[in-house]
Amino acid sequence: MAILRPAGDFDRTYEQDMSLVRQKWQWAILIISLVILYAAPRMGNAYVVATLNQIAYTVITLQGLNLLTGYTGQISLGQAAFMLVGGYAAGMVSIHWGLPFFLAIPFAGLMTGLVGLVFGLPSLRVKGFYLAMATLAAQFIIPWLSRQPVFKAYLGGTNGFIDIPAVIFLGNKLAAQVNPEGVLAPLLRYRFSELADFVYISLTVLLITTILTINISRTKLGRAFVSVRDNDLAAELLGVNLFQYKLYAFFLAAFFAGVAGSLRAFSQRGVGTQFGYGLDESVLFLGMLVIGGLGTNVGPFLGAIFVILLEDFSLEMGAYLAEIFPNQAAQLLSSFRPVFFGLVLVLFLIFEPRGLAHRWMLIKASWRLRPFAR
Repeated sequence: MAILRPAGDFDRTYEQDMSLVRQKWQWAILIISLVILYAAPRMGNAYVVATLNQIAYTVITLQGLNLLTGYTGQISLGQAAFMLVGGYAAGMVSIHWGLPFFLAIPFAGLMTGLVGLVFGLPSLRVKGFYLAMATLAAQFIIPWLSRQPVFKAYLGGTNGFIDIPAVIFLGNKLAAQVNPEGVLAPLLRYRFSELADFVYISLTVLLITTILTINISRTKLGRAFVSVRDNDLAAELLGVNLFQYKLYAFFLAAFFAGVAGSLRAFSQRGVGTQFGYGLDESVLFLGMLVIGGLGTNVGPFLGAIFVILLEDFSLEMGAYLAEIFPNQAAQLLSSFRPVFFGLVLVLFLIFEPRGLAHRWMLIKASWRLRPFAR
């Protein structure tokens, strides 16, 4: 259904066959959308900036989870814990080594990817529910380790929290060595102390990870992931090394989670278990992916935007109803959000089980087949 095209729209070269943006009007819409996206932090209020930053790092971690669960079929319940690892890794190298953010972010992703490999080892022997239990161990072990007194000098000890200074373009140590009289000195020492400034870093990293995930899904690696998901026995008979590609998937999922965790830590100016990173957040990530659409490139975007905005709407509705019914204000403020949020998700999964991405594909197919669409 996704390949339906209007009459006369066909490929003449391999470049056209592989291109994602095919028409000039599509390029125009893409450029205009990027301009609006990067202008939103300056045009919007504090809520718009905070929500845009939250959506950005949430989509990044969902992109990694989508490669693991959506494309490879391996369930993970430890994505939030891997974000915690990425936040700690980025925070420590920026504080103790003085690395600039554009080096600390990929370093955090690599370190988290190695941790993900460790918890991906059971994927060779177990699958399904049992693999979920194995990844659930990461969700309990990693936060527990972060609170141990033996790591107090680096991870905050029992508090499990470290303060991260404001992001400087060249990092704290390198920026101090820059000639203050140089022409580029103000740019090289620029401080992203405000969230309205840092959100541009999150959006740029999101753009890079989106390009990476789209290309991964179209390569030999992505096709191997899909074969493992559809029928691992047939994939193995065709020469696909199951253990190798499952570890690849776990590494990529943890890598993207580490990148997202570093962005979250830098934007919140701190990292620790007080900021969340619990089991409920890992389950919520999986729910976002199911709502958006498993195994699709647009699914992480639709799922993250829908759930985050739904949570904010439920909070506002609870506060509004508490003003109308002051006698039940305490119950509405504490109970309305989970009840309303859970009810909407259940109804959504009943009436749209294949996710928002499938509905978007139907809309595009109907538009391309007009006026014959039904």
